[in-house]
Amino acid sequence: MHNGVTMHTFPNPAAEAQKRSAITPLSIVLGLVLVFFCAILVFVYVTTKRIHPVMLDQHGAPVDSQPRRDTTSPPAAEADKPVQTPAAHQ
Repeated sequence: MHNGVTMHTFPNPAAEAQKRSAITPLSIVLGLVLVFFCAILVFVYVTTKRIHPVMLDQHGAPVDSQPRRDTTSPPAAEADKPVQTPAAHQ
């Protein structure tokens, strides 16, 4: 006889932890998709480094991989030379 007192069961932390850590099929599929995506990224990076691609412009001509310099200013080696004007030759 309980005399109106209800008995409460205490939560079992081990059982709750086991429920939370259960690996669902969805998490397995998502994990495999993530691994596959990372493998594609690594494969493309390694392949690109190995073949040394050449960039082409819209006309099919190779494009330099180096940044273009400003063509209006003289190169550094020529900037140190004195500039000769036509008046200096007279």
